[in-house]
Amino acid sequence: MSLATKLHDDELALLHRLRGERRTRRPPRPSDLSFGAQVADFVAAMMGSWPFIIVQSILLVAWMVLNIAAWVQHWDPYPFILLNLALSFQAAYAAPFIMMSQNRQAAIDRAAATHDYDVNTKAELEIELLHQKLDLLRETQVAELIGLVRRLEEKLDAHKE
Repeated sequence: MSLATKLHDDELALLHRLRGERRTRRPPRPSDLSFGAQVADFVAAMMGSWPFIIVQSILLVAWMVLNIAAWVQHWDPYPFILLNLALSFQAAYAAPFIMMSQNRQAAIDRAAATHDYDVNTKAELEIELLHQKLDLLRETQVAELIGLVRRLEEKLDAHKE
């Protein structure tokens, strides 16, 4: 087989490996996650939602209004130090959950990028194999046509004589 382009042995090995991995990869299901990962995802999803922002904004405004307009007792007067402490606690407590969720999502994204790269590499190698097959088919057809032309020339020469 005298093709102009040939796949190298390492490319063929890679193609066979990628073909074998086709069915073994699957994304993790929520049931596959640990309890901590599920909690981190829930907290990150909840704190990054509009309902959370709206409810928290309503609670903050209510806190401030009740402390400014309270006739009987100001449990947190104007600089709202207790509110600041509660919000700091909320941020300090929520940040690790959000970071865990982001780290896990980053790992999932890296795995997906690796998978996409492998799929693209496999597609490229498969296309190269198709080109090789087409080139081989073209070469064999050309060789057959040349053989037929030679036989026809021989028959024409035989008829002329």
